[in-house]
Amino acid sequence: MMSRVSQALAPVLFLPHGGGPLPVLGDKGHEKMVSFLKEIAIELGEPSAILIISAHWEEEQATITSNSQPGMIYDYYGFPAAAYEIQYAAPGHPELANEIYTLLTANGIPAKLDEQRGFDHGMFIPLKLMFPQAQIPCVQLSLLNNLNPQMHIALGKAITALRSRNILIVGSGM
Repeated sequence: MMSRVSQALAPVLFLPHGGGPLPVLGDKGHEKMVSFLKEIAIELGEPSAILIISAHWEEEQATITSNSQPGMIYDYYGFPAAAYEIQYAAPGHPELANEIYTLLTANGIPAKLDEQRGFDHGMFIPLKLMFPQAQIPCVQLSLLNNLNPQMHIALGKAITALRSRNILIVGSGM
């Protein structure tokens, strides 16, 4: 009888990122969400890398951050000055970005790399709460601006192989 070896796959999560910077600024209305994000990080352990798909980035074709040190995008307005000083200096992962590009294009999904784009609050707010040390390499992948469900399902299928390498895939929205 052959023994079955089960290889654990990294999870795919959809996480809330709250109202702009409010979860990180200590807003009372976000306390349960903050607690949830911190607790789930403990349950997850530490992934090798994180691929995050933020509700705040849509492009005509799948676009992947490929900078080794992405900057911050404060894609909100009207908050206290501290909201624009939040930092999350997680390293980018150009090699992973290239791998994602290859997976997408091999599956017939037009894609491009973007070395200029930084991390938006759909990425840095939940991850700052979950992994505050910012030591895990991160890559962002855009949504498609047509919001076509079948195209997004195909995108998800194309990247699923990353899970076998302890790469956490996160959808971030509200």
